[in-house]
Amino acid sequence: MIVERPSELRRKKILAHGFMIAFIIVIMFPFLMVISISFRQGNFTIGSLWPENPTLEHWYLAFGQSYTRPDGTVIEPPYPVVRWMWNSIKLGLLAGFGVVALSTISAYAFSRIRFRGRAGLLDALLILQMFPTTLALVALYAIFDALGDVSPWLGIDSHLALVLVYLSGITLHIWTIKGYFDSVDSALDKAAQIDGATPWQTFRHIFLPLAVPIVAVVFVLVFIGVINDYPYASVLIRSENQMTLAVGSRLYLNEFKYLWGDFAAAAILSGVPITVVFLIAQKYLVSGLSEGAVKG
Repeated sequence: MIVERPSELRRKKILAHGFMIAFIIVIMFPFLMVISISFRQGNFTIGSLWPENPTLEHWYLAFGQSYTRPDGTVIEPPYPVVRWMWNSIKLGLLAGFGVVALSTISAYAFSRIRFRGRAGLLDALLILQMFPTTLALVALYAIFDALGDVSPWLGIDSHLALVLVYLSGITLHIWTIKGYFDSVDSALDKAAQIDGATPWQTFRHIFLPLAVPIVAVVFVLVFIGVINDYPYASVLIRSENQMTLAVGSRLYLNEFKYLWGDFAAAAILSGVPITVVFLIAQKYLVSGLSEGAVKG
């Protein structure tokens, strides 16, 4: 057995910590540049990392407040960024809870209930994941455009239509949660049956409380995906007030003028709801991610 010397262990520890620090700096540098641009005067991307004359103009405009410059010029917010952020949060919460509810119930059925065609359906879900979701953009636009003629609240420029599209992404999460349920001892099912519990009661009172970590993981993943989504939202949303922050921020970079400072402030705001949700659910994320892939 080879025992490493304390000096060698110390050297390896220093190298490992140095590598991690350098890696974090490389990852954080673009984010620091965005923060710097949001505090610069004007809308320029060129400049030092630390702004020479920091200003809150872009942040005032991002929060929907007018800003008075030192020369007395009053600048009005060009776009409703706060409304866009609320739209993103609303869609993220609705899609997150919807996907969690559908995928959890479906995963329990696939994991614990034996029915005809079960294996075929699981294989079909796996195959569906192999195709890029953006391939369906044209079809989705045509479908909801036609539905809008029948019911406007389910057509183009409707948040409900966008939520329904996001709910279609449950295939991957069904497999994830099913793997979590497969790792639960089958003795719990038998004990619940002996006590006279129905499959729904077994799911509601036994499996669902045990699945809180993986449910939190799925919710966070869906929420982040909705907040950052651009393809679906850009195709199905048309009016400015209905836009999400990811889609609306693109208006800052039009062909006539690039408002880099305003864009940077709006981009940073998009990370606020994700950070809040992550902090709330972080105590469940580690156990959920590690246990969710025990079986598949």
